[in-house]
Parts: sequence; C-alpha cells; structure tokens
Amino acid sequence: MALGVGAWLLVTRRVRPEKVYRDIDWTLLVLFIGLFVVVAGLETTGIDREVFAALRSWHLERPLPLAVATTVLSNVMSNVPAVMVLKPFISGLGQSEHAWLMVAAASTLAGNLTPLGSVANLIVIEQARRAGVEVSFWTYLCLGIPVTLLTLATAIVVLSFNS
Repeated sequence: MALGVGAWLLVTRRVRPEKVYRDIDWTLLVLFIGLFVVVAGLETTGIDREVFAALRSWHLERPLPLAVATTVLSNVMSNVPAVMVLKPFISGLGQSEHAWLMVAAASTLAGNLTPLGSVANLIVIEQARRAGVEVSFWTYLCLGIPVTLLTLATAIVVLSFNS
C-alpha cells in the first residue's frame, strides 16, 4: 500500500523523484526490512517456539515475568518485531487479552530503554546526528533506564490490579 501511494505521489506531484529518493533513509529502511526477515526466519524454523517452551518455567502468564521477557526481547530485536515473535505464544495463554495488554504496554515502554528498543529511537538519533547533535548509546541509556523502569513499574502495577 505504501509503495503504491508513494508511486502515485511521484507520478502526480511536481516534486522531482530525485529529491524524494534523497530524503529516504535507506539504511534505516533496510534495517527495518531486515528485522521482519529475521522474524519470518524465526517463525519458519520454529526457534521461537523452542525458546518459549524453554521459558515456560519463567511463568510468562504472570504480569512481571511477561513484562521482563517482553522488555528484553524488545531491546534485542526492537519492539515491533518482538511483538510479532510473541504473537503465537500470547495467543496460547489462558488470559490472552490481559497478556496482550501487558505485551502492548511493555513493548511500547521498553522501547525507551535503549536506542535499539524502537526503530523510532533510531530515526530520532539519526535525524539529530544530521542536525549536528550526537546522541551516544550510553547517554541514551542513562536516560532510558530510569524512564523505562518507572513507566514499566507503573504499567505492571496498573495492569496487575485490573486483571
């Protein structure tokens, strides 16, 4: 759909295609595509199911362990692909609606922990770099840790009392 609309805009607008292509962050686009390729690979090979079978002893049906697992996964592979990987696991839980709420909250808030937690972080850091502002991994992490811990703790408490 996006490609179709993009092509339509290139054909119908008076903006030169070269200008549009110049403004596209190709590296970030390839990274995002690669994340979805990795997720598809995990699903195809069944590695995700093996990992979740091994994690059953963590009691991921409970809010805190599910939030922790979602946070870790979100910062390993970014939050959107993490949710895609978690989909078959969450669907198999007894209280899947409550689990989905926890995954939604945890993956969103966990995206604040590191620059890799969300592709949006990478976009902002790249735009800042282009504007001459350098945001290091460690600088981001120093702000991301307290923000993430505070917001995740709040979400866990709220969702635990609403279950």
